[in-house]
Amino acid sequence: MRKDDPSTELSPEPLKDLSDSTVDLPQLARSIKEWGEKLGFQKVSIVDAGADMRRAETGLFEWLDQGCHGEMDYMARHGTRRTRPAELVPGTLRVISVRMNYMPIARDSWQVIQDGTRAFISRYALGRDYHKVLRGRLQKLAEKIEAETGCLNYRVFSDSAPVMEVEWAQKSGLGWRGKHTLLLSRDAGSLFFLGELFTDLPLPVDQPAANYCGSCTRCIDICPTRAIIAPYRLDARRCISYLTIEHKGSIPEPLRPLIGNRVYGCDDCQLVCPWNKFAVITNEDDFSVRNGLDSASLIELFGWSSEEFEARLAGSPIRRIGHEQWLRNLAVGLGNAPFSQSVVQALRARLDDASPLIREHVRWALHQQERPLSFFIEDAAIPKK
Repeated sequence: MRKDDPSTELSPEPLKDLSDSTVDLPQLARSIKEWGEKLGFQKVSIVDAGADMRRAETGLFEWLDQGCHGEMDYMARHGTRRTRPAELVPGTLRVISVRMNYMPIARDSWQVIQDGTRAFISRYALGRDYHKVLRGRLQKLAEKIEAETGCLNYRVFSDSAPVMEVEWAQKSGLGWRGKHTLLLSRDAGSLFFLGELFTDLPLPVDQPAANYCGSCTRCIDICPTRAIIAPYRLDARRCISYLTIEHKGSIPEPLRPLIGNRVYGCDDCQLVCPWNKFAVITNEDDFSVRNGLDSASLIELFGWSSEEFEARLAGSPIRRIGHEQWLRNLAVGLGNAPFSQSVVQALRARLDDASPLIREHVRWALHQQERPLSFFIEDAAIPKK
């Protein structure tokens, strides 16, 4: 659920008028899809930038009014720009929507989640930062189109601008919005990234995808913190991905035990989804597991210095949260880990950390770790009949 402040990507310059172009647009659309696949996108679809987004707008504003976005103030900062591409990039007529598989060859996710000594990291974050990968490929696609048309005006985005990616992907035919709010595809599940290319070329458009969730509620039922408050509605304030990535302060105490060992993101709703049996292993080296993050121990990661964190996670999306927040998350994971003297020692080593945020979560974690020992002592003190 990573969303970055888009301010730096917006340009006030309007797109140029290409109304006199004599390009064979249907053939160009077919070529764009072929070029996209050669660049590593598993599917490319096109949607009219003027498509009816009234329902999406209403839902967005209701969600914001209810405060479900938590501290993600940027979600409310750009108003209808999220649903009206021409307000974001003047002159936009089409949104070319793409998807790219990211599932790496990694340790079994459920196995890691059930092993309280290990750190679970969302599968999308095990490799290189996808923002750069997708934008780079989209840029190459745009340059290919420009070479074919002679003149192209465009902007490329990937989870870093006020763009309702799932809505546009759904309307373009890439898939449908699942009840967990992520995009689903019948041939790829949900383990893929999305990206967009805005253009003023009046290309022929594709048809929206049908919804195949049916009566299934597995994603809702499994959510550890009950963040999916209704089908297609997520309260980010309870979402583990939000709490471990977007939320910068103290994690609410009642939610800490529910987080378990999920120290960066959460994939439960995706892992349980029946459609992800069709998820495809990525062939992108950039998304391969780095630093053994698919099965690293909580203690090992908690021992990283700030310098080690920066060096080991260079180029990783995890680096964005910073060392302090990383240690905060790991402290919660250690507090939820099976009791061991090794865990207690690791936590005590950071009791005097310079960060009040880390100290608070370490104290909580130590309290969680020391409870089993106190119960044992109390039980042993009870006279046996």
